[in-house]
Amino acid sequence: MDSIRSSLDQYMKNQNWRRRYEELKDEVLAYPKIQSFLQHHEEIEDTQVENNMMKLFEYKRERENCDACPGLENCPNMMQGFQPELYSETGQMTVRYHPCRLKQQEDEKRRQQSLIRSMYIPKEILEASFDDIDQDHASRLSASNACLKFAFEAEPGEDATGLYIHGKFGVGKTFMIGAIANELVARDISSMIVYVPDFFREMKQALSDGTVQEKMDEVKNAEVLMLDDIGAETTSAWIRDDVLGVILHYRLMEKLPTVYTSNYDYDDLENHLSYSQKGGIEELKAKRIMERIRHMTKEIFVDGKNRREM
Repeated sequence: MDSIRSSLDQYMKNQNWRRRYEELKDEVLAYPKIQSFLQHHEEIEDTQVENNMMKLFEYKRERENCDACPGLENCPNMMQGFQPELYSETGQMTVRYHPCRLKQQEDEKRRQQSLIRSMYIPKEILEASFDDIDQDHASRLSASNACLKFAFEAEPGEDATGLYIHGKFGVGKTFMIGAIANELVARDISSMIVYVPDFFREMKQALSDGTVQEKMDEVKNAEVLMLDDIGAETTSAWIRDDVLGVILHYRLMEKLPTVYTSNYDYDDLENHLSYSQKGGIEELKAKRIMERIRHMTKEIFVDGKNRREM
């Protein structure tokens, strides 16, 4: 008696499964995108359709998610941000996945963001744009035009000519180099913005953990290097000669442009670099550094209101 009941239960289960399968099959074949695909690929035989029903079901489920897209962050597909497509290869059906439009946009945004690296630079600087630069002073207008021209024309590996942007506190020098970095992104040119005083402090600390060369290589190899607030650091002979001097010499040899911002003009920076932390004066070594900077930059003066006080 039990065996008969068991057999009947199994039969009913099989019948329910078969009925549900036929219902799903009808739903799959009624899906407009599948109907259109089969109409355009008459070489696909009915047996192939039957044998690939699970693939078609997968395609329908994932594609319907795309049709009612809830946004990339809430994408319910098996591979978030990937859209299914049906393909026919020699009469065989297959489902392939490719990044959807939103996924492509997000990937491109991340790729572009990766082109701008920074050390100790505020987020708002990394989002700077030339459209946001105040044109309330003739020198600021002239400086922003020169910076934009550099962003359009810079050729890392071909020309090492950079910019030396100087002026008093708060006139927007750092904001301008952030705008340069974002403009370079449009040309697929990577850049690195470094706040000089903090970088030099880190280099001194790197002596104890043996990472000096690693950190220097990261900076000196940037396609476009931007040294922000040079001259605000405490100078030592080692920093001047074995860090800054080595970086600038490498970039000159490799024809990699460097952009500087400073509160000092050329002469004042040379004077600053000539004094070491121990109180010595080394004018010749400072002059060597400045020869490289002068020779490979265009000087830009920025004046105007102190934006930090507004």
